[in-house]
Amino acid sequence: MTHKWNYLPFTPEQTETSQRLARDLGISPILGRLLVERGITTVQAARKFFRPQLPDLHDPFLMKDMDVAVERLNTAMGRKERILIYGDYDVDGTTAVALVYKFIQQFYSNIDYYIPDRYCEGYGVSFKGVDYAAETGVTLVIVLDCGIKAVEEIAYAKEKGIDFIICDHHVPDEALPPAVAILNAKRTDNTYPYEHLSGCGVGFKFMQAFAGSNGIEFYHLIPLLDLVAVSIASDIVPIMGENRILAYHGLKQLNSNPSVGLKAIIDVCGLADREITISDIVFKIGPRINASGRIQNGKEAVDLLTEKDLPSAQAKARHINQYNETRKDLDKSMTEEASHIVNGLEGLSGRRSIVIYNEDWHKGVVGIVASRLTEVYYRPAVVLTRTGGLATGSARSVSGFDVYKAIEYCRDLLENFGGHTYAAGLSMKIENVKAFAERFEEYVSHNILPEQTCAVIDISAEIDFKDITKKFFGELKRFNPFGPGNPKPVFCTHNVYDYGTSKVVGRGQEHIKLELVDNKSNNVMNGIAFGQSSQVRYIKTKRSFDICYTIEENTHKRGEMQLQIEDIKPNRL
Repeated sequence: MTHKWNYLPFTPEQTETSQRLARDLGISPILGRLLVERGITTVQAARKFFRPQLPDLHDPFLMKDMDVAVERLNTAMGRKERILIYGDYDVDGTTAVALVYKFIQQFYSNIDYYIPDRYCEGYGVSFKGVDYAAETGVTLVIVLDCGIKAVEEIAYAKEKGIDFIICDHHVPDEALPPAVAILNAKRTDNTYPYEHLSGCGVGFKFMQAFAGSNGIEFYHLIPLLDLVAVSIASDIVPIMGENRILAYHGLKQLNSNPSVGLKAIIDVCGLADREITISDIVFKIGPRINASGRIQNGKEAVDLLTEKDLPSAQAKARHINQYNETRKDLDKSMTEEASHIVNGLEGLSGRRSIVIYNEDWHKGVVGIVASRLTEVYYRPAVVLTRTGGLATGSARSVSGFDVYKAIEYCRDLLENFGGHTYAAGLSMKIENVKAFAERFEEYVSHNILPEQTCAVIDISAEIDFKDITKKFFGELKRFNPFGPGNPKPVFCTHNVYDYGTSKVVGRGQEHIKLELVDNKSNNVMNGIAFGQSSQVRYIKTKRSFDICYTIEENTHKRGEMQLQIEDIKPNRL
């Protein structure tokens, strides 16, 4: 499939700024342009971007209620109260629970953790979870990556003499729960300078403040940063600002000295003895942690992430890996069924959204299926199944479209909902599904932009092969870690030719291994084009074509570059 290539426009002022930055930093003008694209316009800001420093993290006490939260935790520990760490069953929630539990456990033993069951309790704080806290003598619950909408549940807990500290990053409603403290930079009365922390990131800031208030040196927190990096990558939050510092140093920790639980996952993923990247977390580490909550219970993921004995951790990791295999099978069959339903929808070509319901689908996999549908059809998608008499499910969005606002527009039809720009969860009465689909479509069709409903590749810069030197590649690597807000740059080069040695590869002969030249240098560039073997016949005609690509390190030849071809456009003239 050929995508639309979107060339990012630059004003004369931006061009001048990028050239000045390149000159002052001694880097390629192309890389100066990439900095300006990311909103970096001064040498000082560029140096902070290239060398993220832990001392540049914000003071956690800038966050509203942080002083109250720390005081309540200190009081609980002083009184020897029983504390429960409670979190969501996804990667962000389980890493957050593991982080807070591991840190407090070093100083305090009367502590436990709890992950709600996706199938029995659903998302967030549950009445069953509150009852468990009451039955086990808990008087303080620290809830992570959820809780911001649990008004009734936390009021119920308060009646039982249980206090809550909420650490969340999801969009709150007007009415906040009656918690002792609410740590959430998305509050309307927010006082914190950065609002894009993951749930685990909020938990880390809480522990940073707790440590500071008790004279515990910051270096004791550094071993926890591997969990923060996993949460940032998996929850698809922007990797700029404070998240960039946390992700950068979290990756360093993950590569140099990961916790026992993460080491076991790294081994089972086949990532040992190689540098782990954000992509490895997104596609390998994260899905395995997630599979526990999707297929069985997220508590097993926390059991693994808090494990101190490597052989025990390896056994738990193998067990969770089996859940991931089950998840992949379900994912494949449900995606095929969902695609069949979508293709049969009346008036599909005129619709701007997809809402589908099947009462037999597995609740733990509907979010993945929604993601698959947005990738194939370029429309916001909601996939629903039946759980306990309600239609429950997940929504996923396309680039630049706020699916949370679209769901909020339908709130009178819903029993519950929550989330953020690109992902949300929701539930409704089954009889409301049809009305919801119509209302959701109404909002999307009036608010989505035409370019958000087709396959678009944003081109960072047009370059020639002569620009791709080892120095250039070395400087480009300093833009890591890549992710939302700091996407991996896609370059394009016009009028390239097959060097004569390009060939189809892969078990199903679906990929092309390329050796390419352009007419402006003698550089022969190696490349790989996944799933684009249909283009090989044209390539072999020796006519020119245009390519867009990212520049990667060749995993088989360390230190060498290769182009990962995103799209090929034959020059038909």
